[in-house]
Amino acid sequence: MTTTQPPHRIVGLLKVVCGPMFSGKTELLLSLLRRAELARKKVLLIKNHVDTRNTEDFVVGHDGTKRTALLVKNNSGDFMEIIDAAQKVDVVGFDETQFFSKEIIGTIETLVLMGKSVIASGLDLDFRGVPFNSVAMLSSMADEIVKLSSVCMICGEEARFSQRIIDGKPANFHDPIILVGAEECYEPRCRSCFASRGPIMDGIIEKQI
Repeated sequence: MTTTQPPHRIVGLLKVVCGPMFSGKTELLLSLLRRAELARKKVLLIKNHVDTRNTEDFVVGHDGTKRTALLVKNNSGDFMEIIDAAQKVDVVGFDETQFFSKEIIGTIETLVLMGKSVIASGLDLDFRGVPFNSVAMLSSMADEIVKLSSVCMICGEEARFSQRIIDGKPANFHDPIILVGAEECYEPRCRSCFASRGPIMDGIIEKQI
């Protein structure tokens, strides 16, 4: 009995760059896009409109590096704009992927099936230590995962958590998940120094799925 080989298709790749705040995710994303350009590939960078920390038209790393980005919102029209804009490029990068709604997963899957190399950068855990749905799902689908760490601001050990600080104290477990900010309201923490002020995983994963 002979088996029929499926027709060969050109598909892309998905790389996820994740980690806590101040771990160098955006800097690595920008570096990978520059490297792709050196290889004579055309690149496109996507930014969510929720990220208001810098100018709307740029993604800016903590080291000052920046690149022009396409600003999109969490609606079907803007997701279709991403698909249209990606038609003539080889590599598509997403900064702060956790800001996107769950529909971004299907959009990225479509880009990969179109033959694009996609690099999705974002926080893997929110301020409570709970996985961000979109980044967690994309990580499970990825061809490659780069998990970065930072330095704990309390003890100097390796940090994998992002501690939200409000008035000098850890934020309440039930505070809003998204709060755009930088050093003024977040700091990297190791597991020992991280304080979630609530049940870490009690029913959270079940509610998100």
